[in-house]
Amino acid sequence: MSEAAPVTAAERFVSLDMLRGVAVLGILVMNIYAFAMPFSAYMNPLMLGGTEPHNLGTWYFTHIFFDQKFISIFSMMFGAGIVLMSGRTEAKGARPAPIFYRRQFWLVIIGASHGYFIWMGDILFAYAVIGMLAYLFRRRTPRTLIIVACFLLPVTPLLNHGFSFIMEELQTAAAEVEALQQAGEELSEEQQNVLKEWQESRVMMAPTAEDTQKDLDVHRGGYAGIFEHRVPIVASMQFFMLFFYGLWRIGGLMLIGMALMKLGVLTGERSAVFYRKLMLAGYVIGLPIMAFSAYNLYQHQFDGIYGMRFGGIANYAGSIAMALGHIGLVMLAAKSGWMKKLMERFAAVGRMAFTNYLMHSVILTTVFYGYGLGLYGQVPRFWQMGFVVAVLAFQLWISPWWLQRYRFGPAEWLWRSLSYWRRQPMRLEEAVSR
Repeated sequence: MSEAAPVTAAERFVSLDMLRGVAVLGILVMNIYAFAMPFSAYMNPLMLGGTEPHNLGTWYFTHIFFDQKFISIFSMMFGAGIVLMSGRTEAKGARPAPIFYRRQFWLVIIGASHGYFIWMGDILFAYAVIGMLAYLFRRRTPRTLIIVACFLLPVTPLLNHGFSFIMEELQTAAAEVEALQQAGEELSEEQQNVLKEWQESRVMMAPTAEDTQKDLDVHRGGYAGIFEHRVPIVASMQFFMLFFYGLWRIGGLMLIGMALMKLGVLTGERSAVFYRKLMLAGYVIGLPIMAFSAYNLYQHQFDGIYGMRFGGIANYAGSIAMALGHIGLVMLAAKSGWMKKLMERFAAVGRMAFTNYLMHSVILTTVFYGYGLGLYGQVPRFWQMGFVVAVLAFQLWISPWWLQRYRFGPAEWLWRSLSYWRRQPMRLEEAVSR
């Protein structure tokens, strides 16, 4: 029986690394909004002076081409990674389950630490928990995986649709209580609870000017105040991310990623003609849906309850088609040798995706939060893209430089060492000597 070990550079699929690198940098295009502004502004571009043509145009562009597209690719890549890791471990005569679940356990710890101590927008915690369930499907056929995914994916819009009525009733009840309060009537405990519940819920959906200013003041302050503010939000987001979004959307996309891996789509085994057709089909279907999504949300002034009930459906569906179009484009570039040097740099970013994702949070919270440069809420949406370009350029440079000297990124090294329960050789020459 061979001893299980992390994949070597020679065993890697470059196409997978390219896709992962493109995905992690594409995710930053959307995450920058949540780093630089209150999260409600992520959902509503009309907040914080977003009505100027260049700022609103930036939102339109990112909504159509990036919003939920690259996180969808990343989810598929995670599913593909489950198939790849378990298959290679079994081929070496080892049992993959103990290693995989230890790997996921440590990802839970790292993701929770990232969310609570660095940035509330963490996705790793959800990936860790959902990946444990997706692993159970690793031996299913591509057909079965896609069928199960098709049953999972519609659940989130259905849950959101139902939840929107609860939120609407709560909003109406809170308005009635506020009217009584303004009339000078003493509120009962039940009425006070209604008011408190709506005040907690509206921050994301329909924040008042007071809510927005409070968020700005907190994030322009010190670390302790930000941490105190963040903890209940992260706890709530972890619950809602898992049960209203993650299990169904992320889980379904992981299964699709498993199917695409088994079909050879993500490993560059299909023809250039196939990838061209995949790209065209994804864009022909996805672009009109996304154009409608942007127009529809604007027509309803980005109302939170409308977005939950109807407005988010177009992007929810269209983003999957667009993600497949993006995959087709990247794979076609890899297959055809377009921009070879640049794509090699994206592959290096993909090999260090874990490190680069965490690096986004460390760099940009330092730039925008009060314990750093304190630019939170002061950089318009259009100019935020400048920070994206700067971070992207830095990671496209530093990732190849690092991998010329080391086997893994720092976060990858820690994760693998914990997963295999032994220190992994870090330097290239150290690995060769062993």
